[in-house]
Amino acid sequence: MDHTESRDGTDEPTDDTRTTPEPESAPELESAPTPGPTPAPESASTSGSASGPTPASGSASGPTLASGSAPEPESVSEPESAPSSGSASGPAPASEPTPEPKSASDPAPQPAPGRQPQPAPESAKKRRRPWVRRVRRAVLVLALVLIVPLVAVETALRVNYMGDPADGTYTRDRDAMWLGHAWVDGRKKDADVTALAGRLEDTGVRDLYVHTGPLEHDGTLPRSVYPRARWFIDAVHRELPGVRVQAFLGDVLANGGPEGLELSDAATRAEVVRSAGQVLDTGYEGVHLDLEPLHSGDGHYLDLLDDLRELTKGRDAQLSVAAHQIDPLPHLHSVAGLVADHPKWWSQEFFGQVARRVDQIAVMSYDTARLFESTYGGYVAQQTSLALEVTPPTTHLLMGLPFYYESNPSHWGHAETVGAAVRGARLGLSRTDPDRELFGLAPYIDFAATETNWREFKDGWVR
Repeated sequence: MDHTESRDGTDEPTDDTRTTPEPESAPELESAPTPGPTPAPESASTSGSASGPTPASGSASGPTLASGSAPEPESVSEPESAPSSGSASGPAPASEPTPEPKSASDPAPQPAPGRQPQPAPESAKKRRRPWVRRVRRAVLVLALVLIVPLVAVETALRVNYMGDPADGTYTRDRDAMWLGHAWVDGRKKDADVTALAGRLEDTGVRDLYVHTGPLEHDGTLPRSVYPRARWFIDAVHRELPGVRVQAFLGDVLANGGPEGLELSDAATRAEVVRSAGQVLDTGYEGVHLDLEPLHSGDGHYLDLLDDLRELTKGRDAQLSVAAHQIDPLPHLHSVAGLVADHPKWWSQEFFGQVARRVDQIAVMSYDTARLFESTYGGYVAQQTSLALEVTPPTTHLLMGLPFYYESNPSHWGHAETVGAAVRGARLGLSRTDPDRELFGLAPYIDFAATETNWREFKDGWVR
């Protein structure tokens, strides 16, 4: 049998194959009696209804009707004309021919394979319309809530990047740089220090934050993780006189996941202070603390800074910290905290509280998710102004530079360039406090820096 594929994916027979064979003789249908008050004789017509009081002799040519009756249509001689149930209860009027019923064995007609589906009833359309309208309304509201503010913010940042920095807003010879762990674990040699000195001698870098941790989650610091620290400190003093070396200590905080350093534990904070004293004993000239993700308003962090400041003051050493970015919109850190365990922003008030407790504060002004170089530069300008507003003039403020290239949703390399960050920092400085002496830039990080990074840093900032 030929088949064709139906619209719902099932196979069904084609219409031209549905044929019914002609019966050889009428007696084959004698087994189908005609119900009614008076049973029909065996010689009755296969039509299943009496045509008159005197039936024909039962010949195959069809029944002979009584005198005065209308003849049956010729098709009654075909088996399809026999009703499956024999529902006639009496003789039909002679003046009306009996309609040809369908045989029970005849399959129901199927739609042609290429026929289009019938439209849904009007009532079904009406039922769908309110649902469709609600979805469209929700999409429109979502677009207004998300897209319109985003466009407004991006436009404002682009405008913030316009204009020219003020004259004299260049390096104050108070810049810093983050260095990797290889300088203190034995991988670097004397030749590497000489090369680093060549990079830095014509810049304003005067502080090096060399990664000496990480701290253990209980606040302790194994001496085995920085076996060459004393060698590096002496080498820098020899190659770069006047440059300070600070121990960069960091760890993940427990509020950012199931494990980490717990600031709320007083014993842990005491161990961090003890570890800071340990690196100062090694010869470091300061402690640079980087704990992430640090929630805005964390009072335990402020307590830790108070304890560390007492220690570093007694040792005539520097206390510096890596700081989160400041809310670009009021209370944005609170809104972000509803959807993220570790929001990236601090309130401007909390930033000021931290800045008053340290000697140096370096803003990690990268990984901003900005899509364009102009909006990233405008963002750095905004961050610089916000930080200057709450940083006391006795605290050294530094703005971080992205000395690395990545492309991901939090950091688009084509947008977050060193050139844009330098220009943005100069714009913020020009608009807020152009004469601030304790201000600088801090490249992050030495082992990922490119020649383009160094060139843009020197061309835009070093004069």
